[in-house]
Amino acid sequence: MTEKLIVFQDKKIRRLLVNDVWFFAVVDVIAALTDSSKPRDYWYRMKKREKESSGAELSTFCRQLKFEAADGKKYATDCANTEGIFRIVQSIPSPKAEPFKRWLAKVGYERVQEIEDPELATKRTRELYQAKGYSDAWIEKRMRGIAVRAELTEEWKNRDVGDSCEYAILTAEISKAAFGVTPSEYKQFKGLERENLRDHMTDLELIFSMLGEAATTEITRVKDAQGFDENRCAANKGGVIAGDARKKLELESGRKVVSGENYLDMSEKQKRLEKKI
Repeated sequence: MTEKLIVFQDKKIRRLLVNDVWFFAVVDVIAALTDSSKPRDYWYRMKKREKESSGAELSTFCRQLKFEAADGKKYATDCANTEGIFRIVQSIPSPKAEPFKRWLAKVGYERVQEIEDPELATKRTRELYQAKGYSDAWIEKRMRGIAVRAELTEEWKNRDVGDSCEYAILTAEISKAAFGVTPSEYKQFKGLERENLRDHMTDLELIFSMLGEAATTEITRVKDAQGFDENRCAANKGGVIAGDARKKLELESGRKVVSGENYLDMSEKQKRLEKKI
């Protein structure tokens, strides 16, 4: 995890990068917006007030992460990603709220606008891939894969699986059964470090990734899997379905689906052109 300080109107806000997602310290955001000398007390009263007025549990938007304090020691504190902070800020009566949301949009990957208009996220993602030189056909598969993945994680969210750590374990279960390697092993095979694995997959790799996750979603629903263990079993079964299909294709084509190909040095479009020459 990478810790970094950012500044809003001379107020320091701590954030941590966890699995490529920034999490912000809630008490720091409160201190920046309210000038409260006791932001932890303010946060406590704010959660209580919001629950009484709207029934919303603001803590559900948070997870506890350890940050370094003034004494040099690390303490657990409530943190939220961009979406969570956006919701929490809505409950803070402060004239700084709107300027903060605009600032957060700049440091939080323009996520504030995307929360208000989800179509913007899709449009920006497409434009980003196009700018990198990916073909329209590849982009369509990648975008569909994102939607399939979101559908699966939503099921996990509603089935008491846990948080991002458990999601990573279940994802590894699918990948191992579908491709014979975990995501971390897959990235190593492709020579990747912090890059997104799926941004470096070929068409077939994307297709079998989607099949594994779509199959897992269907099995999860049909079996009404609850809790981590049952969902891990469903993840394995979904991955096996994709793995069996992959093996049949490899047998017929005589070529391996799992590829060391990546797009670090040249665009996906350029690589396709080279293959045709």
